[in-house]
Amino acid sequence: MKFFVDTADVNAISDLAATGLIDGVTTNPSLIAKSGRNFFEVIADICSIVPGPVSAEVAATDHETMLAEGRKLATIAANVCVKVPLTIDGLKTCKALSDEGTKVNVTLCFSPAQALLAAKAGATFISPFVGRLDDIGQDGMDLISDTVQIYRNYEHIQTEVLVASIRSVPHLVESARLGADVATLPPDVIKKLFNHPLTDKGLAAFLKDWEATGQSILG
Repeated sequence: MKFFVDTADVNAISDLAATGLIDGVTTNPSLIAKSGRNFFEVIADICSIVPGPVSAEVAATDHETMLAEGRKLATIAANVCVKVPLTIDGLKTCKALSDEGTKVNVTLCFSPAQALLAAKAGATFISPFVGRLDDIGQDGMDLISDTVQIYRNYEHIQTEVLVASIRSVPHLVESARLGADVATLPPDVIKKLFNHPLTDKGLAAFLKDWEATGQSILG
């Protein structure tokens, strides 16, 4: 499974990229707004840090303007992946950009039917939102299970399932168990993946025993 980080915080991205665990980045207008910086500068900086796909979202809602915006975003860097909403105009834009060779991430997916439409439009990634479905009393992981199964039924579908709106470690683990291709996680959730009380306990014991020897590896 590929790990994307869901943020526009360049410092956080740099820190996580240094681990070698990050395969890409997703952003959205809300995340860019939080940065307080120029949109194009932020995307360019992120693209220079992470060689994998960096999702940059259009702001328009009509096809013609979305297409123009998508084409402009694609000029920022070779690894920009244009993000469009799962609407009729968004899928028209997805089809046009995909035909031109631009990677497209179709976002705000909340049903398997929508996911199938995005695949037919040539999306590189489909972003089903699990956390937001949980918020309204549905099980977001059912959407991941259904989408993965549907895509596997058709060999010609190349669209990758990019699990979004991940709120917890169990969301990530279940997504991996179901066979999703990508998970995009906020930095705080990625850091939680490292945590386990037995790891902390074991390390403390090792360090205590080593200190008692009075030795130093570096001399």
